[in-house]
Amino acid sequence: MLDQSKPVYQRLRDVIANAILDGTYADGDMLPSVRSLAAEEGANPLTVAKAYQTFQDEGLVTVKRGVGMFVAEGATDRLRTLMRQDFLANVWPPVAQQMRRIGLDARTLLDLTEA
Repeated sequence: MLDQSKPVYQRLRDVIANAILDGTYADGDMLPSVRSLAAEEGANPLTVAKAYQTFQDEGLVTVKRGVGMFVAEGATDRLRTLMRQDFLANVWPPVAQQMRRIGLDARTLLDLTEA
């Protein structure tokens, strides 16, 4: 669920974060090079570098000069916690408000998604 209103580097960050959380890249795994990810996503390499820099600033990736960028140890759990906090603070409140507005309770919603 990528938010098209976000800047491109943030959408790329979401793509990478989702890949880490989905297990495509585990802690310690090498991430695609900037050029490789740029080609894969049809993005400017500088934009990909900016997305990667946000992970580096948060300590979620480590850089080995001349080798590449790697998912830091413990990054998956930290990323999951950060994304959970963001979801509960920014995404869930309007969803919960809309559910109340239209008379949809959590049990019904879960039943619909499990069917």
